[in-house]
Amino acid sequence: MSEYIDYLEKINFDQRLKKLERKLKNKKIVIYGAGAFFQELSEKYDLSKLNIIAISDKKFNNHGVNEKFLNYPVCAPDEINLLKPDYIFTGTLNSVYLIEDLEKILDKTIKIRSLIKKPFKELIKEIWN
Repeated sequence: MSEYIDYLEKINFDQRLKKLERKLKNKKIVIYGAGAFFQELSEKYDLSKLNIIAISDKKFNNHGVNEKFLNYPVCAPDEINLLKPDYIFTGTLNSVYLIEDLEKILDKTIKIRSLIKKPFKELIKEIWN
């Protein structure tokens, strides 16, 4: 098992996912971050109950028509506003500064959250390191 999956199990991500599924029923979601962490997360956990309308990442800045990543449509960061999602969830392990960057380019009505709910102690370490 990978280090990422070990971490997700340690923080009880399955419980977080169930809570998100209930809370976000019928909300349009874009995941930002198409790296190894999100790829492993999506392989281990069933995200099908979340209404994920696209995966966004800088690596999709020059994406092709109908291009997909993990079977989801892709979009460049500057295309997110056009999709009019209700939420952006960061699909990365460290997301504090990423959230700050997204706040600068996204419509103020879009809620930006981390897919991973880290323990407070780890969040402080991320901010101060």
